[in-house]
Amino acid sequence: MEREVETGAGGVLPEGLGRAIRETAGDIAALLDGATDTSLSVPGLEWTVGETAAHLALANGLMADLAAGAERRYGDGTPQSLAAANARSLAEFPERGARPLAAMIVEQAAAFLDAVERGAPDRTPLTPLGPMDPPVFASYLLTHMLGHGYDLARAVRRPHMIDRARVELCLPFLKTAMPRVANADAAAGMTARFTLRVRGGGEAFGVTFADGTVEVLPAPPRPSDCTILTEPVTFLLIALGRLGPWQAMARGGVLAWGRKPWLAPRFPLLFTAP
Repeated sequence: MEREVETGAGGVLPEGLGRAIRETAGDIAALLDGATDTSLSVPGLEWTVGETAAHLALANGLMADLAAGAERRYGDGTPQSLAAANARSLAEFPERGARPLAAMIVEQAAAFLDAVERGAPDRTPLTPLGPMDPPVFASYLLTHMLGHGYDLARAVRRPHMIDRARVELCLPFLKTAMPRVANADAAAGMTARFTLRVRGGGEAFGVTFADGTVEVLPAPPRPSDCTILTEPVTFLLIALGRLGPWQAMARGGVLAWGRKPWLAPRFPLLFTAP
């Protein structure tokens, strides 16, 4: 992938990633500008629209601080600790108004990109899911905003902002995060080699399991037990726990083949969505 020259964080980020972060923040702000009742429940979450927006504003601020070199502990990387940190931060932050939260989400996304531009390219911030270089960290920010942007869009019954190009920009984070969010109990004793392909999303990559140890490979393993081809939006929704594997397969969003195609529905269950 080519490097940015005139747009994005000073050439530090892959082409289009900085723009996608700004546009996604703007799309979320547009959803909130049309939200008249922030006490509405968000489908699939325990949060309201106001709480989800507040979480996004706080998370964008956290990531902007980390990108600027601040040290802020936010859980220990486990789903339970992140959920507890989320609950504490929301309890300490009372703002639930749509407009001020929309402004914060946009401002903190811009602050993150400014921090990346000003920082050293080889800086490796310690994120809530472990150390990441700036391109992967920016991919994390985009992925997080898209996940909760999707949640908000469902809540206010408006179109979401996930598309093929943005999903492709999420892949660096998702590949990095997979070993860190593997479900040790579900993967215990499993040995399997997967090839993952995102339709129209570039090269395939591999994920292998060996007695519970997970490794992400830059290319398909040889041989591969199961090849999974996923429509881009479906891929991200499954990865973020917003869509179940059987539901996705029933919709035609996932195809699988190989020596053990029956492993495909089990694959998402081997991870705990961050």
